[in-house]
Amino acid sequence: MKTLVKKVNRENINKDVIKHGAELIKKGELVAFPTETVYGLGASGLNGRACEKIFKTKNRPADNPLILHISSIDMLYTLVGEVREDAKKLMHLWPGPLTMVFKKSKLIPDIVTAGGDTVAIRFPEDRIAHELIKEANIPIAAPSANISGRPSPTNAEDVYYDLEGKIPLIIDGGPSNIGIESTVIDMSEEIPTILRPGFYTYEYIREILPHVILDDALVDDKKIPKSPGQKYRHYAPKAQMKIFVGFEASDRIYDIANEQKNLGKKVGILTFEDKIDRFKDFYTISFGQKSDLRYMSHILFTALRQMDREGVDIILAEGVNEKNLGKSIMNRMKKSASGNIEYL
Repeated sequence: MKTLVKKVNRENINKDVIKHGAELIKKGELVAFPTETVYGLGASGLNGRACEKIFKTKNRPADNPLILHISSIDMLYTLVGEVREDAKKLMHLWPGPLTMVFKKSKLIPDIVTAGGDTVAIRFPEDRIAHELIKEANIPIAAPSANISGRPSPTNAEDVYYDLEGKIPLIIDGGPSNIGIESTVIDMSEEIPTILRPGFYTYEYIREILPHVILDDALVDDKKIPKSPGQKYRHYAPKAQMKIFVGFEASDRIYDIANEQKNLGKKVGILTFEDKIDRFKDFYTISFGQKSDLRYMSHILFTALRQMDREGVDIILAEGVNEKNLGKSIMNRMKKSASGNIEYL
């Protein structure tokens, strides 16, 4: 299969590309497209066979449900059962990087929900994503457009690297703005529960819903996640990765980097701008200023993929405190490193 890559300017959207993508979706094919979080691999969310292609193409575990993307609130009410008042309070964050879980309607194929009775819904803010869903006029099931387990793609180049020859079309809208996936909140029960942290943090959501809680697995790494997809190894580079958090993180990274270099290993360093000069003898990517977690979230997955392209043997990364957006970033980093983290 030949994979076409078609560029689209968000400020002046090429309707022909959108129509082409929508026609493919309606025919049961897969289309990769940008969202404000990461690139998604889209299929008709009401077509079980099309959704099955997502699982096969990504090598995605069958018990990991898909998120359905909508282009209007009206579309939501055809897909779910009860919409609680708490969910309505969060709807002012739509369109945006927020996914809510509801009891599903009978319209939705079991493969989308991994046989469960709930469905995850997101209303993306990205103009290209919005226009594609609107043109297709069906909810689009879309996990990240990568091979399962790899870092999520935040640009079309990374999608092409993973899926070239496997899908007919990649819509290239340039880099994703946010860079990590949406916040996922279970709204199907009486107590709203954050299953996956994202751009909208626990602290922010709590200002709207004071009774919101975190899934046990986000508080204790040894707990089994309520969200099936959170139990799998995610976002992993090819190289071994280790994270260091604390005032002495830079010193520890420096010592281990030199040890590994002396063993003949190619070392990659992920650290902050004020420490870059210290690691000039290694392949280093900056997370920017430590005070700017928005930039860190934007660059994280891109940096991991760049480390892969550079062929490093080991990645040593400086982490951050798990507060506000830092919790979302560390959720991804710890999964990237398979929990290999050292607090100093």
